[in-house]
Amino acid sequence: MRDTFEAQLQQVVSGTLTMLAKVRVMLTQAQDVLVDRQTDLLPIVSAADREIDQLETQIEEQCLKLIALQSPVARDLRLVGTFMKNLSDIERMGDYAVHVAEDGAILAQEPPLKKYVNLSQMIHRLDQMLELIQKAIQDRDLSISQQVLEMDNEVDELYEQTQRELVTYMIEDPRTITKAMTLMRVGRSLERFGDHIENIAERLEYWVTGHRHESSNA
Repeated sequence: MRDTFEAQLQQVVSGTLTMLAKVRVMLTQAQDVLVDRQTDLLPIVSAADREIDQLETQIEEQCLKLIALQSPVARDLRLVGTFMKNLSDIERMGDYAVHVAEDGAILAQEPPLKKYVNLSQMIHRLDQMLELIQKAIQDRDLSISQQVLEMDNEVDELYEQTQRELVTYMIEDPRTITKAMTLMRVGRSLERFGDHIENIAERLEYWVTGHRHESSNA
């Protein structure tokens, strides 16, 4: 029975990693819409988001069955509880990837306001964070999750810099306000995307050690 239980726990972990992998592809596609104006990818990103939603429901049901039928304790219980919370964060990442793609499609209808250097850097960092958080989960490696937390600080700094630049554009030329506001929304979506990866990184400590990470986020 223990072997069966372990296999069920691993299914939860594997399913979560699958969701993260799908979200990573969505982020890349959203970048293609935003930077390369590949608006034909928007329906693909939206369809992938629906897949993420379905996976969230399936894995959540698996977790609830494990709690009801197996009565997990200690680290096993922490795994189930932690990954149930992680599901919500990953689902929100998918939503934000869609938002970026949608706003990218809007921006593609007119000449760009500026080169999306900071936004591209944010996406690059987020992609790295996703890759690292997958590895951290697979290896239960807290040192890797710490790298993720540090990288999120870089994303926040790029976000703040982007917002300041866009405000300057709007002040100097009111005709740029609509585009600048859309780009600010993109930056906000990416910043929030990073916060959700950060949440998962912080929970890894609780899963592995039983100690809660002290977060500065509200």
